[in-house]
Amino acid sequence: CNTNCLIAQNQASRTNPRNYTAMTRLDQNRARAQIAKQAGVEVADISKLVVWGNHSQTMYPDYTNGFIGTKRIVDVITDKAWLEGEFMETVQERGKAIINARGKSSAASAAWAALDHARDWFRPTPKGEWVSMAVPSDGSYGVPEGLIYSFPCTVDANGEYHIVQGVELDEGSKARVKASADELLTERDAVKDLLS
Repeated sequence: CNTNCLIAQNQASRTNPRNYTAMTRLDQNRARAQIAKQAGVEVADISKLVVWGNHSQTMYPDYTNGFIGTKRIVDVITDKAWLEGEFMETVQERGKAIINARGKSSAASAAWAALDHARDWFRPTPKGEWVSMAVPSDGSYGVPEGLIYSFPCTVDANGEYHIVQGVELDEGSKARVKASADELLTERDAVKDLLS
């Protein structure tokens, strides 16, 4: 998904690179659904829970900065083993699990996420909320410039997205952010002949 977007962006070199984003909203939706289920709340009660990185098993569903209502997720769900284990694995491997169970992808969930992604991009982000968008990196959080990488973003009234700055990342989060960036660098190197 991310590297396909990078290829398309490079092949259409006359267009603004900011017109290209890859969809990680499906992963965000899955992460928020898992947290809501575990906490016994509605998905709409979850905010600032975003996915960093590549649309792959290296993606990082960042619960550490998310909220349930006005409380931090980590203050409501205190089972760190669940957060670091089952939650992470379920989000990272959900697509594969659906294909294995049904023999086909979750097209309806992906279609819904595409609508969410378009709405996120074309409407201002509500105050106090972030959305997951895989956008061209500007070097934020040590992610190499130009990679299509999912960051926490906000969108202004003009439809311009902005990578949220100053998000606190602990050492484990930094390692996950880097691991996904490293995977994307490997993917970029593998398709370098397709990049202009």
